[in-house]
Amino acid sequence: MESVLSTYTPTIPQKCIYKQPDIDVFTHSKAFERLMTFVGLLNSSVTKKKISDPCHISEQTQRVLDMLDEMDDWLAEFPPLDNPQRFGNKAFRQWADKVEKESDNLMRKALPERLHPAIPELAVYLTGGFGNSTRIDYGSGHELSFFAWLGGIALLGGFTADDYQAIVLRIFVRYLELARKVQRTYTLEPAGSHGVWGLDDHQFLPYVWGSAQLIDHPRLKPRSVTSRDTVDAMADEYMYFRCIQYIHEVKRGPFHEHSPMLHDISAVHSWSKVNSGMTKMYVAEVLKKVPVVQHFMFGSLFPYEKAAAAAAAAET
Repeated sequence: MESVLSTYTPTIPQKCIYKQPDIDVFTHSKAFERLMTFVGLLNSSVTKKKISDPCHISEQTQRVLDMLDEMDDWLAEFPPLDNPQRFGNKAFRQWADKVEKESDNLMRKALPERLHPAIPELAVYLTGGFGNSTRIDYGSGHELSFFAWLGGIALLGGFTADDYQAIVLRIFVRYLELARKVQRTYTLEPAGSHGVWGLDDHQFLPYVWGSAQLIDHPRLKPRSVTSRDTVDAMADEYMYFRCIQYIHEVKRGPFHEHSPMLHDISAVHSWSKVNSGMTKMYVAEVLKKVPVVQHFMFGSLFPYEKAAAAAAAAET
């Protein structure tokens, strides 16, 4: 993505989406255009790539990985409280509070000095990336927030195109494991879950990029996800299979019963079709859903104002 650093003015992001008509503004905004451009660039960067494939690990990438490791270490400081409810262990609030209080220090270590003026804006996306401490829940809106944090760094020139593969297969893979550890440690409620009628209680982007990894695979087909042995064997190499494996870890019963949408998608004949379908579904089920994106914040990095292409189209 083209750097905006030379024209960047730090802004504390604000909520702009409250009702359905606001979604129509959002889908024609610079924010939407930048988010989807980044989704597509990362998608291309991991097409036909395994997690273990060699990739460029820049200093910036390593610093972010170190930051996630540090946040992971903090979990030991706040063990779950002995409380009776099935969901929502209140110790999560202590961990989330530490992440919020330390976000400035975390990013001062993780980001080059030229990006430090953006820390107050970026902090909104980083601290929103692991769940809501009031509701003690986590879902695709929190995943979107962390994705926007990475996108914001890229917009400011902190990441380059050489980093894209590592952003997905190193940073995002690490983030997902941390998010899952947080979910399980504090029994976070699924945020905005559609139950069995949704794709996944928590994640969405790893299905987009995970299906890209598998395009034209000589042996693994979409139907391969229905084999538990195959899922377990391939989870370390492919994000899509790791998502399915995690669902098996947290849900009981037959796959087709607790995850009917994923089971139906397994009947699609090619990963390229799954990939294009998942990208469209991400727009429809995450970016166009008020309950999900009402919590997204808009500022200088992701402006709510109309994108140039949309503005030009409106004038013609």
